[in-house]
Amino acid sequence: MPQPAWEDFRFDGIGTRWEISTPLPLSGPIRARLLTLVEKYDGEWSRFRPDSTVSAMAREPGRYELPAEAAVLGQLYRSLYGITAGAMTPLIGSSLERLGYDAAYSLQSAGSPVAPPRWDEALDWDGSVLTTSAPVVLDIGAAGKGQLVDLLAAELRSCGEDSFIVDASGDLFHRGPDPVSVALEHPYDPAKAIGTVQVSAGALCASASNRRVWGDGLHHVLDGTTGRPVTTAVATWTMAESTMVADALATALFFVPGAVLEQTFDFSWLTVFSDGSAAYSGGFEGTLFT
Repeated sequence: MPQPAWEDFRFDGIGTRWEISTPLPLSGPIRARLLTLVEKYDGEWSRFRPDSTVSAMAREPGRYELPAEAAVLGQLYRSLYGITAGAMTPLIGSSLERLGYDAAYSLQSAGSPVAPPRWDEALDWDGSVLTTSAPVVLDIGAAGKGQLVDLLAAELRSCGEDSFIVDASGDLFHRGPDPVSVALEHPYDPAKAIGTVQVSAGALCASASNRRVWGDGLHHVLDGTTGRPVTTAVATWTMAESTMVADALATALFFVPGAVLEQTFDFSWLTVFSDGSAAYSGGFEGTLFT
């Protein structure tokens, strides 16, 4: 992580803890710009806020205009929806709500898992315009946090910051001359690590089924074809130039092998399975403890 001399700007946003590290303290105006960006993103995309655009979609079908970042986000989701045969979908929100991961955080299942609606039957995502044929619960959690990391990184660069780390509780982007060493959290014991990885520049993202766990075997990584929690993979890590892409692929690895994703995306990866085995790409820049 950052050298001791670096300064940290910590805050909460989109339901998670953020830490932005820079060689010198960020000025008040820069901090304000970053917080405004986070609030704007949350105001559009959060399914936990009644005033968001996404919450409006859950109440009424229709045509919704979203910010420019929606276009690349939609393209990424559509690609991964096809590659995973519908297992990874932004329409998974209805299934999460049914299992108790709802806006009120009830964590009480409303019954057996139910698959979300199919993309072509419920949603037309054309650039930054989303048109729905019925109320839908959009959940972009698989890529949205990573995209916000990229947006904050771009904002920092526009403010003249050349060296920084944006850490969003598992999604990290580093820019600077010196690499940083990051521990890979043990999927069954957060106090331990299964290895380390050197991040020279770009993004490192992680996803694990031990995060946001409730009930008997319930967690937030659901298969869009069934609405049920995934049980094979337990943790994944990805490295790519874009945090949004790395974030999305960390979830996609729960559904398809990394070698399949490598046919479309330029990234490196590690997947740990529930039986204790692991698979990783030839370019994964990490060291696993044995």
